[in-house]
Amino acid sequence: MTRFSNDPSKAWMDLPRYSEEYSGGVQRFLDFAYSDGDPQGEEIQCPCAKCCNIPWCRRGVVYNHLICYGFVKGYSRWINHGEWDFPMEVDDEVNLYDDIDGLLNDQFRDVTQAEGVYEGQNEDAKKFYKLVDEASQELYPGCKGFSKLSFTIRLYLLKYLHGWSNASFTSLLESLKEAMPELNIPLSYNKAKSMVKDLGLDYKKIDACPNDCMLFRNEHKGDENCHVCGASRYIEYPEVDSELQSSKRSHRVAAKTLRHFSLIPRLKRLFMCSKTADKLRWHDEERSKDGKLRHPADGQAWKDFDSLHPDFAKDSRNLRLGLASDGFNPFRTMSISHSTWPVVLMVYNFPPWMSMKQEYCMLSLLISGPRSPGNDIDIYLQPLIEELKVLWELGVDTYDASRNQTFQMRAALMWTINDFPAYAMLSGWSTKGKLACPCCNYGTNSCYLKHSRKMCYMDHRVFLPMDHPWRSNKRSFNGKTEFRPPPQLLKETDVFNMLQNVENVFGKKQKKSNVGTLLDISGKTKDHENARYDLKEMGIRKNLQPKDTKDGKKIKLAQACYFMTKGERSTFCGVLKNAKLPDGSASNISRCVQPAERKISNYKTHDAHFMLHYLLPIPIKSILPDHVAIPLIRLSSFFRRLCQKVITPEDLDCLEAEIRETVSQLERIFPPCFFLYNGSFGYPFAKRAKIKRSSPGPMDVSS
Repeated sequence: MTRFSNDPSKAWMDLPRYSEEYSGGVQRFLDFAYSDGDPQGEEIQCPCAKCCNIPWCRRGVVYNHLICYGFVKGYSRWINHGEWDFPMEVDDEVNLYDDIDGLLNDQFRDVTQAEGVYEGQNEDAKKFYKLVDEASQELYPGCKGFSKLSFTIRLYLLKYLHGWSNASFTSLLESLKEAMPELNIPLSYNKAKSMVKDLGLDYKKIDACPNDCMLFRNEHKGDENCHVCGASRYIEYPEVDSELQSSKRSHRVAAKTLRHFSLIPRLKRLFMCSKTADKLRWHDEERSKDGKLRHPADGQAWKDFDSLHPDFAKDSRNLRLGLASDGFNPFRTMSISHSTWPVVLMVYNFPPWMSMKQEYCMLSLLISGPRSPGNDIDIYLQPLIEELKVLWELGVDTYDASRNQTFQMRAALMWTINDFPAYAMLSGWSTKGKLACPCCNYGTNSCYLKHSRKMCYMDHRVFLPMDHPWRSNKRSFNGKTEFRPPPQLLKETDVFNMLQNVENVFGKKQKKSNVGTLLDISGKTKDHENARYDLKEMGIRKNLQPKDTKDGKKIKLAQACYFMTKGERSTFCGVLKNAKLPDGSASNISRCVQPAERKISNYKTHDAHFMLHYLLPIPIKSILPDHVAIPLIRLSSFFRRLCQKVITPEDLDCLEAEIRETVSQLERIFPPCFFLYNGSFGYPFAKRAKIKRSSPGPMDVSS
């Protein structure tokens, strides 16, 4: 259950840390935190200025840290230790089943309004606050268990859990009202639905073509067949005897459905809470402006956007949005073919500790189906794009509770956060093939491997300084010198000119870190027979090339410098199997390790990131030779430092210079097949490091 601190003032947190008042306050904090912190009461997140609520520590360690370093700045409400961010008045006599206050707090962030005060509010705000006032109405005189709103929501939930029809739900409401006239409930399904809809707990279903050609909306709302491919809008069932079904009205089921959660009402609702509205101006009024990168507002992209659009930047309440999307199987089994793609938006105006909180990540679209929408995802993005265009071009009237005034809120989509395959879907730029790098464009250094039958991306020496000795080194690389300059980034004017003749239409026209190579996992390794023949075709690394005997039979392939013996692979797996990880940092990686088979499988993308950042350097340092281990450790260090909470532009310059050399070192060690766009490290890392300067900063490095 949610708890509240018995130390509401917390003035002692600002006192000198050597004082008795501060020490006593720390003890009261620990008593409060450990009363409902870790299930075993052993560890909690350390809130000191050094740990910043990330590592989990025992009580003695937390006490020492708080005495030495003090609390992290601004942590006056102990939300990571069981205390609500915004306390609400709770009636002890209210039945715990009626948690409507908790619902309103989760949805609307402690919206409160003095009775009868509506000055400065627009019609939407008045409607919302009236709904909040009605939530306090009793279900019947003297009822302490339910309110009118909570009881209606409970019945509405039961309707969908048990499949009641709309007519049966209306009949139930009428029967309850007839039996108990004093009940304060809506009298029909439509009125109950309107109440829930006003709360913002509703979404819109939009039928889609089963082949992802179009949405049945706007002028095509009444169509029964796709106007592109002709496919039926509905699932076609076998015909049955009409006499047997004459008493039942046929119910047609859509072949594919998009669920759209309207974005604009939820963005407007953020400003209806005065405390949340204040935080939406944090990036302008409270952010530290010391030149370090802590927040997207510190990045060059944010500053360039402000200079290009001064009218937008003039009001700090205008929202900067990020969009993320990826596919997953909701059934938790690989035996069922299904791919659900949620499209989620987050608000970057918030401070870093709020912008990625679950309650502020807004689900906008839910695309479900037996397969990924692929490049046709633009079909499903249409409702969201229309909302974003309204928010950018016109804005919407929004009531700001913190200033008790209505203003014209605008919003801009600044970034997308996704992996490389999803990047291709959302941007329309192909991330595979000859020109896979979206940064280098026509300057992408790609090479087709004849025997592996794949494209690889090498020639990383073009990013090194022109006087670097490796540019003249033929033997260790591709057998050639490299004195070309790095590819030029595509200019915005060039992009604009290229798109001038492109028809802007939706849809179709009418007519992981690769430990598989290190562990030599079958089917996963990039060092296979064809990869060795590619070396022979390219005329490089003669010691690793396959050799044929006189009778035409192939001899055993030579061992590469990164080869591990069975014992070394067992040691490698043992380190990952026995690693003790902080709670919440990654999933249970030990379940993905099979020591007997000496392989790792079924780990998630975030787990791969965590292993690359922290775990990979530990075993390879003692197993692999230095000239192999050091580049891999440097690669881990690169990503770990890039993902820091605070980083300076000077540090980014150093990282950019280091990653150029690191990737070139990897090119000297691993076969060309290792450098695939979806393989281990890929081609555009040196470019990506440079682009990060204008990206959202350390918060967005996962993209």
